[in-house]
Amino acid sequence: MTERDFEAEEKGGGSKGKTVYVVEHRWFEQWKEFVETGDQNSPSFPGQINNTELFEDLDSYHLKERLVENEDFVLVPAEAWHKLQAWYGMVDGQPPLERKVVDLPSTLKVEIYPVEVFLCLHSNIENVITAEFSRADSILSIQKAMCQAFSVPSSSECRLWIKSLDSSCERLRNVHMSVLDACLSSGMTVIMETRNADGTWPSSRPQIMNSAEEQDSYRGQPGVCGLTNLGNTCFMNSALQCLSNTPPLTEYFLQSSYLEELNFTNPLGMKGEIAEAYADVIKQMWSGRHYSVVPRVFKTKVGHFASQFLGYQQHDSQELLSFLLDGLHEDLNRVKNKEYIELRDADGRPDQEVAEEAWRNHRRRNDSVIVDTFHGLFKSTLVCPECHKVSVTFDPFCYLSVPLPVSKERVMEVFFVSLDPYAKPVQMVVADVFNHRFYKIYNADESLSCILDRDDIFQQEEEQVLLALYLRERSHYRDYGSGSSSYGTTLFGHPLLLNVPRSSCNEEALYKLFLQRLATAFFVCVAQPYVAIDWDPEMKKRFYNENEAEKYVKHTSMEVPQQQTTVQLQECIELFTTVETLEEENPWYCPVCKKHQLATKKLDLWSLPEVLIIHLKRFSYTKFTREKLDSIVEFPLRDLDFSACLLRKNLSNGEPLSRYDLIAVSNHYGGLRDGHYTSYAKNKDNGQWYYFDDSKVTYAREDQIVVSISLSCTCTAIFVRTFIATMHSLTLITSSSICVVWRN
Repeated sequence: MTERDFEAEEKGGGSKGKTVYVVEHRWFEQWKEFVETGDQNSPSFPGQINNTELFEDLDSYHLKERLVENEDFVLVPAEAWHKLQAWYGMVDGQPPLERKVVDLPSTLKVEIYPVEVFLCLHSNIENVITAEFSRADSILSIQKAMCQAFSVPSSSECRLWIKSLDSSCERLRNVHMSVLDACLSSGMTVIMETRNADGTWPSSRPQIMNSAEEQDSYRGQPGVCGLTNLGNTCFMNSALQCLSNTPPLTEYFLQSSYLEELNFTNPLGMKGEIAEAYADVIKQMWSGRHYSVVPRVFKTKVGHFASQFLGYQQHDSQELLSFLLDGLHEDLNRVKNKEYIELRDADGRPDQEVAEEAWRNHRRRNDSVIVDTFHGLFKSTLVCPECHKVSVTFDPFCYLSVPLPVSKERVMEVFFVSLDPYAKPVQMVVADVFNHRFYKIYNADESLSCILDRDDIFQQEEEQVLLALYLRERSHYRDYGSGSSSYGTTLFGHPLLLNVPRSSCNEEALYKLFLQRLATAFFVCVAQPYVAIDWDPEMKKRFYNENEAEKYVKHTSMEVPQQQTTVQLQECIELFTTVETLEEENPWYCPVCKKHQLATKKLDLWSLPEVLIIHLKRFSYTKFTREKLDSIVEFPLRDLDFSACLLRKNLSNGEPLSRYDLIAVSNHYGGLRDGHYTSYAKNKDNGQWYYFDDSKVTYAREDQIVVSISLSCTCTAIFVRTFIATMHSLTLITSSSICVVWRN
């Protein structure tokens, strides 16, 4: 099979029920390189299909969490998979990773992670079994599976309960609902009870946990209410807590003002469903009758209208917040019929005139509580590099997504292998080692941006001809399909780079060299600069010490702690307003030159909203790498003055000042693929700060918030001419941030 054959099969597209297979990304890339050469003796020969890098451990073969398609793995059509497995085989013991395309609301999706839940009977909660279900399965299918597993007659009258990760319990009343719509996620427990012969139930509810129904008698401070984690939904809970503590928006929903403005006919909206679901969550949180709310219906609605939030993968809280604000705006847009408005360029007119015109045009099509509260105005200036045409426009924004300064330097851990431990290294070769072979040997002028933090890097002094030496163990394996047995070879250990004089590239000289390295066989040094040495299993046990091969000496430079940089929030905004050149993928059409140009672009802040959301982009992405920036961002809790950042200096009488106070913060602890979101927020009624960690709520002191902000501001912050921020913990790496601010 060639790469072209594979692509032809892949273009068949996905259909409900279609089978695909998960293959480790680097093995697949190595296979592509191998088939491109067409040389059976190529060093890029991939060997047996090896998905080791995808598994948490090699006992249970559970997949690692948050694997990324086309970075960690690729999806291979079934027919292509069977051919690959027949030709290359699989590493002994590894199961094929078969997955199905399932029909989810608004999308077809390959279900990489089925929902793994615990099942038990109310009468015997100690007897727990584990089962996997598709998100497209119905709750009834779970009930049938439980009846079969626990030998419960199918004619028995049953009812099911969900025990969430925080031990709260909720009854599954609609058995025809899908696993997705029921917000059932991995790690949850489904408890089944059967009706007694006398018609009663064993209990009004399972007594092993607190049910949401037990909160009826609870009375507490309105707004001081946790949100149940439905399974990796801490990102959603954090964003909801920030918005819940934004006074203008919350008052709007608590007073039911939204009911008069629901727009059911807006084609860009969600038929009012997002607004109604959000209103229900806010009213519960501010009723004072719940210490925790289960946002199950809200989560389901979000997944229906935004397929990226289907299932229970971790997401960025800013991404959810952006979707929610846009959805609320369209659901509550007072403009029923949007008129077409032809946008005009400034053409030398005064900025004030052009800005007022742009804002009027914006309000003619977009008029909602979200626009009233969160929208401000940018000034965008484009300059053609050829004719110097200047184009000025004013555009609305809902939040500021500002960058953090990124250092061009990068610290990488390198393993250095010296031929002579006493010689001073002069010239080096950098090689990327993967799966016991050299995945790539870098040229001196080649960028290292594609090296990931998890990669092992080796350096070795270069002399004359560089020869790669691979270690292979003869192994027995069974061919796919035929059932016949045969012997093959499996790579092990670290490959070696040998410096060989050109005069020694002959059979006799290489033989002597390999004997010195305890080789048992050799191949003639031909055009391809690599050699593989086959070991008998018994000889490998006697002469190859794996622990010794893995040993290394740690250089003192590895013990020097990396210094964190500290920046002011104003510096991030200044960086946001810096002149930049457009990228080739996004050129600007110059009306004078009549062609697309890589113009320079500059954004300036013209006017700020009542509630200002600031997103600190701590996640840095390139073609090859993703990292979380750990710079410390500092800003005060009160009187944060944005006047120096505003282009418009002369405010009209009666216009609000540009000072803000912090009112909420979304925190993220962890790295790119893992971690946990929490939030700080200031209650609008009593002025007290609280710390929200899913269903848990505790008091917070202002000095705690200052420390958290300065150390780890990484997500989203909101200012209401006051102020909200998002951050990440210093104890791990930090990420992006959102701040919401309220104007004084």
